[in-house]
Amino acid sequence: MTRAEADGPDFASASLPRHLVRGLIGFGGLIGSVALLPAAGPVSLLLLPVGALALRGCPMCWAIGLVQTVSRGRLRRTCEGGSCKLTVAD
Repeated sequence: MTRAEADGPDFASASLPRHLVRGLIGFGGLIGSVALLPAAGPVSLLLLPVGALALRGCPMCWAIGLVQTVSRGRLRRTCEGGSCKLTVAD
């Protein structure tokens, strides 16, 4: 299934390592901004936009993209007669 054939949004990355690096940077930035607050003060809040940008806005979207990245090319959705079915690709 290509992006043009998909009905919903696509949050997947081009590769699994790339997606995992985005998650590491994103969650690291979000957690680091709060964890470093006592040591670095308000300057640590500069990591918040870095984390949000790496996760493309929300952690849940990143998690959905992880599932899409892993399943890309392995699962195929077909819809006929008003019902959809998920099958393993050939």
